[in-house]
Amino acid sequence: MEIAVIGNSEFILGFRLAGIRKTYAAENEAKLTEYINGVLGDNEVGILVLNNSDMNRIPGRLRTQLENSVKPTVIAIGGEEGGLSMRERIKRSVGVDLWK
Repeated sequence: MEIAVIGNSEFILGFRLAGIRKTYAAENEAKLTEYINGVLGDNEVGILVLNNSDMNRIPGRLRTQLENSVKPTVIAIGGEEGGLSMRERIKRSVGVDLWK
């Protein structure tokens, strides 16, 4: 399983430096949607990381699909997350609550 990161060039830079290979610089909404759909079709990706502000920019239907996605597990970081907490996402993807 791999991690994919989609966002503007500043957002993905740290992930790229950390060694994550699947980073996609999406500077506009069309590219953002294109890259998200590409990652959703990639069976190797287990975790998709997005900037929370980008999560709010994508179309409603795609946002709902990402919020309900188990594989890949979608994590929106930066600012206040509007959807599920990290704990709830991990519990959904693994099947157990790791904090208990």
